[in-house]
Amino acid sequence: MINRKASAHWSGNIKEGKGTVSTASGALSSQPYGFNTRFEDAPGTNPEELIGAAHAGCFTMALSKVLVDQTGHEAEALDTTATVSMDKEGDGFAVKKIHLELKGRVPGIDAAAFMTAAEAAKANCPISKLLEGGAEITMDATFES
Repeated sequence: MINRKASAHWSGNIKEGKGTVSTASGALSSQPYGFNTRFEDAPGTNPEELIGAAHAGCFTMALSKVLVDQTGHEAEALDTTATVSMDKEGDGFAVKKIHLELKGRVPGIDAAAFMTAAEAAKANCPISKLLEGGAEITMDATFES
């Protein structure tokens, strides 16, 4: 089993409090987050943005494998943006949707093969599998020949 670690620190109440998130790898080190970075536009990060980065990275990496496995062709370029949507639910909030927007250039295949590979990657990347129970995962894909 592969284990990866990240941590969070928080001080104060939800509105005026401040926190930091870090990863064991050091990719994030005491990155600030708080109410203002999550619900407003203050500098720093937030859990939803980090989920989006994780999903975009996982999906795009999975797609590179699926393309080679299914078509025998390597991508020249794959660019994915994940938009994580959070809505009010009861007294709190819930992530209700993740939308993947993909642009890809893969010499030697057609748009249909690209879309088949993209759908397979969306269904099978580990982060998609993690999130599928609680959030709708959608995708737009653009093939650039």
